[in-house]
Amino acid sequence: MQEHLYRWRNKQLREHVAVIDGKISPTIVLKNATFLNVYLKKWQTANIWIYEDRIVFVGDDMPKKMRNTEVVDCTGEYLVPGYVEPHSHPFQLYNPHSLAEYALKKGTTTLVNDNLMLLLLLKKKKAFSFIDSLQDTPASLFWWARFDSQSALREEEEFLDSEEVLDWLNHEAVIQGGELTNWPEILKEDDLSLYWMQETKRLRKSVEGHFPGASIRTLSKMKLLGADGDHESISAKELYLRLQLGYYAAIRHSSIRPDLRNILKELMAYDVKVWDYMLFTTDGATPSFYEEEGMIERCIEIAIEEGVPVEEAYAMASINAAKYFNLDHRLGSIAPGRTAHINFLSSKENPLPTSVMAKGKWIVRNGETASDYMKPVDWPAFDFDPLKLDWEPNADDLHISMPFGMEMISDVLLKPYAVKTESNKNLLSRSNNEAYVLLMDKEGKWLTSTYIKGFTDSLGGLASSYSNTGDVILLGKKKSDIQLAFQRMKELGGGIVLAHKGEIIFELPLRLQGVMANLKMEDVIEKERELKKLLQEFGYTFGDPVYTLLFLSSTHLPYIRITPSGIVDVMKKEILFPSIMR
Repeated sequence: MQEHLYRWRNKQLREHVAVIDGKISPTIVLKNATFLNVYLKKWQTANIWIYEDRIVFVGDDMPKKMRNTEVVDCTGEYLVPGYVEPHSHPFQLYNPHSLAEYALKKGTTTLVNDNLMLLLLLKKKKAFSFIDSLQDTPASLFWWARFDSQSALREEEEFLDSEEVLDWLNHEAVIQGGELTNWPEILKEDDLSLYWMQETKRLRKSVEGHFPGASIRTLSKMKLLGADGDHESISAKELYLRLQLGYYAAIRHSSIRPDLRNILKELMAYDVKVWDYMLFTTDGATPSFYEEEGMIERCIEIAIEEGVPVEEAYAMASINAAKYFNLDHRLGSIAPGRTAHINFLSSKENPLPTSVMAKGKWIVRNGETASDYMKPVDWPAFDFDPLKLDWEPNADDLHISMPFGMEMISDVLLKPYAVKTESNKNLLSRSNNEAYVLLMDKEGKWLTSTYIKGFTDSLGGLASSYSNTGDVILLGKKKSDIQLAFQRMKELGGGIVLAHKGEIIFELPLRLQGVMANLKMEDVIEKERELKKLLQEFGYTFGDPVYTLLFLSSTHLPYIRITPSGIVDVMKKEILFPSIMR
């Protein structure tokens, strides 16, 4: 681990002090800056000195030495700290680099990321090299360490062992343990995860819960075991309960759970006086949501519209998150010693910046985006190669014999239903919304298969290497189209492919291990929008097919899932039908 990437060296610290002493010129001076002091919750005017990537002085004085210093008169502008996304899943077709590049333009300068896909796709050494390399970007990118796979893997013990988890927790870029999607097991008998929680606390890092619908007893128990925060509130009542028990609580505005506005409307009845323990998150929204709804800047806008005091809304997007992660000495405010993440606003009520500075570099200046602020990633250097498959589904694989299937009741919730369809047909009847669905090992060693209702009433075939486990999803009403879609997906080196009536009608290459696109965010947005439109034309009636594919095998959601271990009853934690070897 390259520790110098995560803190300033002694030589740099001496230089920072020398700027104040007039021995070294600051890089930038923001003159006559009206800025939000998030500690006082007041707007103040000062001159802000920046040296390279750090704020070194905030006050009335101007520097004694200003050789080659860029001086910016900020009269008429309002400066706030760069926004923090505290709960990012940077693999929703996009990748961590493309998401950060996109987020920066909208003023979100810090992202705390899920490490699940890095665990699934990379060896630890490569994963650490990758996250170290991202420190060269203008964004501040941090990570959390998972304690479970969020599915039922065939070799769960090999996926995560104690050494692996502890190494992640001790990495400088990892600032959180969790999220605790395995909390029911922790409450019962999972002492290993409980040990990891305690190690997280010993390292003075936060533990993030995942407690949908949890009662006051459950929340109290998890607080006793070490949980610090939770992002699963879907009502003001649930949010207030978490605050009452001393949790930090993030409110979601995401493609799956756009709850923020309604929660804030309801919360006004609680006469809230203190906002210090509330955060915003977009919780890994799918690409087109970010274009249509924005990122953290949109959360601030909604909060202001719903009556949250302006100063508190900006604090919820900055210092509150920094305090939660014990990073307020480095992030979340415009004050000496903090990273120079600053957003420039045309008015206090409009959180979409006209200019964005990240680590002392201009990302956006007066509405114009810099052209070279993100260096490209050498993906092969970190083993992010195209997916290589040396197998293909055969007739036996597509002969599905299962007494029940999975019926969609929302984008991500599935319940069992009794199957009456004969599996030896090449084409399922269009008179129902039933389709074949298979989860196949990316190495071709095993498969789990059944039927799914509600995804399509007519689509021939879909093949996707994008899934929660990194394995291959095959779905559709016509077996020959499913095989055609698979063949094209294989040729692409991973991706999502639709086939219908013997023709390929859509393809999205995911050439980073079959899970993420090596494309600009704007290009991914267009492809995802095209995918959604096509699937809706073929009978998909819900809002987010990307999340449907991702969560088909996610065992933190009720009621039934198709997983590497087989068909799982989530509530009973039972494998109803095991996967089969090929």
